[in-house]
Amino acid sequence: MVALSRHGYRVQPFKAGPDYIDPSYHTAVCGVPSRNLDTWLLKPSVVRELFQRAMRGKDLAIVEGVMGLYDGFRGEDDEGSTAQLSKLLRLPVVLVVDASAAARSVGATVLGFKNFDPQLNVVGVVLNGIAGEAHLRLIQPALAQVGVPLLGYLPRSPDLILPERHLGLIPTLEGTVAKEFYERLLDQVERTVDLERIASLAAPISVTSEPPCVFPESPQPTRAVIAIAMDKAFNFYYPDSLDLLQAWGAEIVPFSPLEDQKIPEGVGGVYIGGGFPELYAEGLSTNAPMLQSLMQAAEQGLPIYAECGGLMYLSQGIEDQQERTYAMAGIVPAWSSMKGKSLTVGYRTVCAVQDSPLMKAGDQVRGHEFHLSALTSRPHPAAAVYRILDQDDRMEGYRVHNVVASYIHLHMGSRRDLAPRFVDFCARQRPRGQHEVRSG
Repeated sequence: MVALSRHGYRVQPFKAGPDYIDPSYHTAVCGVPSRNLDTWLLKPSVVRELFQRAMRGKDLAIVEGVMGLYDGFRGEDDEGSTAQLSKLLRLPVVLVVDASAAARSVGATVLGFKNFDPQLNVVGVVLNGIAGEAHLRLIQPALAQVGVPLLGYLPRSPDLILPERHLGLIPTLEGTVAKEFYERLLDQVERTVDLERIASLAAPISVTSEPPCVFPESPQPTRAVIAIAMDKAFNFYYPDSLDLLQAWGAEIVPFSPLEDQKIPEGVGGVYIGGGFPELYAEGLSTNAPMLQSLMQAAEQGLPIYAECGGLMYLSQGIEDQQERTYAMAGIVPAWSSMKGKSLTVGYRTVCAVQDSPLMKAGDQVRGHEFHLSALTSRPHPAAAVYRILDQDDRMEGYRVHNVVASYIHLHMGSRRDLAPRFVDFCARQRPRGQHEVRSG
């Protein structure tokens, strides 16, 4: 992405599947928000709408896949996979193969991926983990034999490894990746990857005349102000979700639970996304004015929507892996703990237990979970937000006043009424304050 951007292409980055961290790298190098395209969370028409909307004024789309090419929601078909997304949008596939412990076998691997689904258009291969020229020469005849072009490679090098932790890569907002890393990567890609050939393999974008599925057909007036928690502790948001809130009449105002003393004046609602509050628990806990501001707003009925890390922040407190405890907002009647927990990850279909600022009771929506912590107690059915339908109706999340807090991550495009309902609710409940809503 960075190399093609430097070559003059207006690159629009995308990520297949549910992911917040990888897109932060795309955004850093392309200078435009990376968009998630998820064929399980979103209807095909919505995926096309988001893709075509993002491609306005762009030259080249690059979609980073998720897991293996054919891995998705289940083993029986390709639903939710990179392969399904490729076929839906008619995008050619450049297969990235880890060749660090193989040579001729790479050809068999590529042939299997190519032939597993004849409808998929695999146009070339980029090899990763090449030990040197001799290693590359051992692989090339096998690729020629299966008829898949070699488009380039990356060497096995510690200088090209990104730092990781329990949920994957470290978000770029934390500033752990120096500019020099991107320069090293750019230099390597320009030397060993055929960029112009890759660009030439891109397929023309198929533009449809379908009416919008989740965005309004005409501009909406601004009628609510929604504060978005945005700092090192909270930065997991789908850009399209925020765009949908704005399109349906919200003015987005960022704030920092770490640095600010209170939520912005006069907002009609608050959205606290996921992130790593456990890493910044001490700073969050010692910012008592912000915690008090949130508690007061919740008691006054302000709509607050919190996902995953946001749920942890609104809980009684956080216990880290070293058994240290930090008091949090105290709105949700449970503690969140990292101690001895295993990773919870997967797609979820949920049903709303009661009316809330997001949904009506009985509404269903698709979401996903991705967290290492867990709450110390499960909600009583009368206080829960969702029943998880694909997990024996397990109760999930808490509804307190107009607060909706859950481990479930939602994409606002998963249901057409999510964004407009939340904006409408925030517009009705907006307290008096200094922040004025502008018409538009």
